[in-house]
Amino acid sequence: MNRYELTYIIDTALEETARNELIAKFSELIAQNGGEIEKVDETFWGKRRLAYPINDKPEGYYVLVTLKAPAELPREIERNLQINENVLRYLFIKLEEKKHSVKPRPVRTPAPVAAPAQEAPVAEEKAEEVVETPAE
Repeated sequence: MNRYELTYIIDTALEETARNELIAKFSELIAQNGGEIEKVDETFWGKRRLAYPINDKPEGYYVLVTLKAPAELPREIERNLQINENVLRYLFIKLEEKKHSVKPRPVRTPAPVAAPAQEAPVAEEKAEEVVETPAE
């Protein structure tokens, strides 16, 4: 079974009892099709302002569901979410598990720093020639 995360937005015009029934309906649908609900989080998200109006509605009620389900279940849930007029938007995401089989990088020791190369001795500069001008 795969782990999924389902987020859907319900119309705020729906009364609280009808909204709770809708959430329960989708939870039952998941259970009937062989899924296991890990968590339903509606209180933390709740009613929020949308980034842009959907169907001329500026607010929506967010519900986040974390579940384990067979691979065929998301298609069935999405079909039911599309049919329901009270659901404004939804997003079904498959959660990938991190694999810890990656080997850590070896610790690199800094290479010994070579002593700066000594420069060749500078050749003695030519003695400046002093040109004497005859006195007049």
